[in-house]
Amino acid sequence: MNLSATTWILIVTIAASFYAWNQQNIYQKWMLNPYQIKHSKQYWRFITSGFVHLNYTHLFFNMFALYFFGQHVANYFGAMGNQLLVVLYLSGIVISDIPTYLKYKDVPNYNSLGASGGVAAVLFSSIMFEPLNPIYIMFIPIGIPGFVLGTLYLIYSYYQGKRMSDNINHDAHLYGAIFGLVFTVLLRPGVIVSFVQQIKDWSL
Repeated sequence: MNLSATTWILIVTIAASFYAWNQQNIYQKWMLNPYQIKHSKQYWRFITSGFVHLNYTHLFFNMFALYFFGQHVANYFGAMGNQLLVVLYLSGIVISDIPTYLKYKDVPNYNSLGASGGVAAVLFSSIMFEPLNPIYIMFIPIGIPGFVLGTLYLIYSYYQGKRMSDNINHDAHLYGAIFGLVFTVLLRPGVIVSFVQQIKDWSL
């Protein structure tokens, strides 16, 4: 069976989340706990935290976004697309967790989990390639151009991360998104010119 990288990521993540929900000791060991990483050297949490989710809704929205944007990104990257998508996604999970680790490494009870950093990296890579592609979000009947929604997303994540007024790891969203942009530009430098030109040609 020749499955795409996106499909494999979906299968593994969904299976891992369901497994962890039924094994509370695994669920606790896989979450991102910066204190345990620093003081007990449990470095695996940087990656395993991306394969467990809080609940069905959390899992659904992350995998839904990955499903719609993952294969597009793989196609944009060409012959090595599937491999590069996996690298982008997994690296996005790890790198987006580093600021959270640095912020909470001495806070014993802080935990974070979910694939949001990796998904944000994939989403923003897609926006770099196709900034005008409309993205639809709940309760808004029209699609919003990717670069517009992406800009709002970055601003929102930055300010919410500073406020820390809810239980969402906005830093993971922010740094995952930034990593997705940087990764794409480093591997496909010409995308910058294409990105700017598409926006210049855009008309409302």
